[in-house]
Amino acid sequence: MATEVAAISNLRPLVLCGPSGSGKSTLLQRVLKEYPNKFSLSVSHTTRKPRPGEVDGQHYHFTDFESMRKAIEEGKFIESAQFSGNLYGTSKESVKKIALEGKTCILDVEVNGVRQIKKTDLNPWYVFIRTPSLAVLEGRLRARKTETEESLRKRLDTAHVEMEYGMQPGNFDKIIVNDVLDEAYEELKQFLSVNVLKSD
Repeated sequence: MATEVAAISNLRPLVLCGPSGSGKSTLLQRVLKEYPNKFSLSVSHTTRKPRPGEVDGQHYHFTDFESMRKAIEEGKFIESAQFSGNLYGTSKESVKKIALEGKTCILDVEVNGVRQIKKTDLNPWYVFIRTPSLAVLEGRLRARKTETEESLRKRLDTAHVEMEYGMQPGNFDKIIVNDVLDEAYEELKQFLSVNVLKSD
């Protein structure tokens, strides 16, 4: 699949990974806003029902479980995972579509997604966004006031595993500690300008 993308674009995709509460989504949206003609976010597929205000093809490609399970088995997905009984994943077609537009495709994935992508020949840049500590992460999640104690514990347990993986040498091309958002964004921009955008 990556060879298909390589045939139409020499722009390596960008994988962004980081725990919930790391500020990854905020940084991602800044990149898309500042470089609308350079980057595009791959739209994931999911079998969960749309939430109020969500648009099919914009927020997610909404599909049914059986269709997506079959597509995964047929090798049409780069990475996929199951959460709370629903499937989520990045299709090869969505990445190819962005390459055809001449843009760098950004994949916003979890650690398990990174592991799966590393087994393909997609050859993206890998960037890990983290907080200075788990205590800071917990503070941010609590400040949202959207978590129960049980869901908070689950997120923190997941974050602990993700932070461990993120800090292992060789897993990511760049690790950004998001303590001050503006500084973290400048660090991300610097990485993008030196590596991802250098072919422009």
